[in-house]
Amino acid sequence: MRNYPSIGLQAADILLPRPGIDLHKWAVIACDQFTSEPEYWQKVAALVQDSPSTYHLTLPEVFLGTAEEDRRIQSTQLTMQKYLAEGIFREFEGLIYVERTVGGKTRRGLMAALDLEQYDFSKGSTSLIRATEGTILDRLPPRIRIREHATIEFPHILVLIDDPERTVIEPLAQAKAGMERLYDFDLMAGSGHLSGYAVNSLEEERRIVRALENLATPEMMANKYQSRKDAGILLYAVGDGNHSLATAKSIWEKMKHQVGPDHPARFALVEIENIHDEGLVFEPIHRVLFHVASDPAAAPKKAFGRRLTISACQDQTEMIRMVESQTGGSHRVGMVAPDGVFVLTIEQPEYNLPVGTLQKFLDEWLKENPEMKIDYVHGSEVLCRLGTANQNLGFYLPAMPKGDLFKTVLLDGALPRKTFSMGEAHEKRFYLEGRKIQ
Repeated sequence: MRNYPSIGLQAADILLPRPGIDLHKWAVIACDQFTSEPEYWQKVAALVQDSPSTYHLTLPEVFLGTAEEDRRIQSTQLTMQKYLAEGIFREFEGLIYVERTVGGKTRRGLMAALDLEQYDFSKGSTSLIRATEGTILDRLPPRIRIREHATIEFPHILVLIDDPERTVIEPLAQAKAGMERLYDFDLMAGSGHLSGYAVNSLEEERRIVRALENLATPEMMANKYQSRKDAGILLYAVGDGNHSLATAKSIWEKMKHQVGPDHPARFALVEIENIHDEGLVFEPIHRVLFHVASDPAAAPKKAFGRRLTISACQDQTEMIRMVESQTGGSHRVGMVAPDGVFVLTIEQPEYNLPVGTLQKFLDEWLKENPEMKIDYVHGSEVLCRLGTANQNLGFYLPAMPKGDLFKTVLLDGALPRKTFSMGEAHEKRFYLEGRKIQ
């Protein structure tokens, strides 16, 4: 492994499945996807069965709060040890260039480990690596229970850089013909194709490091964002996997005084992507409430009063068009209920983004009604199917322009939780590469 402290990066020792492992069964989508669709995970289990797979090494969140949770945490940790003992892995030292093609789009990434000493997910952070959304501390304990006794990490963390000149990752696409291909296969469940190439030239690795260093100067921050000096340098913004990286940080802070600064748990494996990649699309994350016993319109009327207008729509298409066409001033949010489809218009909103206006209202409503539950879903089809079910209620949100992300985080701090998604559910990162953390 090689460390580059100026940019908080490590060219890590990465574990890959040995030749002969069926990668179609090995790679499984991020654990926090399809949490309201257990049938998806049933199909995964039926496909994988007893084959070597990251399905046996992670805890899909569909099992949280069920009788399966404790059993899977224990089996996950035991299976890691079993796979290590059986020689399931081969080890690669360095950076990996990644291409993911899905839905006619290709996005490019770079596998590397980031230094948790240079990451701070607390509010008002000025660290090199920062969260893009508020961290829900209640979501950390299950992840901590898995990671603190795990021997290997498998990341679904996607970290963004703001590189409009495309100096870091994109040159690798031109050079890949001369690079060793480490994997190249179709992902399960119609989730596209994944390829990985070894950055096995130290000269190319150092070019990447220099390009990242050029993005992380005070002059670059001031020119690009008109930021204050005390705002610090923001090189990496966590796009997906905020809570997974926060878990790794929490464990490292707890153990670092006992193990010293060179322990592998100081670093976390991630995929770095350029926010300007044409294949990277920001999708909204919608909300679904369950066990809604009262009139769906009563709570928003009470919360927003005269600032609220509720408009009935002919169908879901009209609702989506109205929400997506909003410009400044008021905020529009779609509402999908068993008795129809509506648009909520809130005048004089307190927050910059509609998601902030909606989330504050939902948090207060949920607090007053503990029997209600919330889930965060991707895609209008899933939202409308769930929202129209009996005692359910769905809320449709517009997408956030991805070009606003870095400046917003740098100047205003973390966004409201679940503000955006990097692609829809089936486009999320799959577990493939691992790294020893014990």
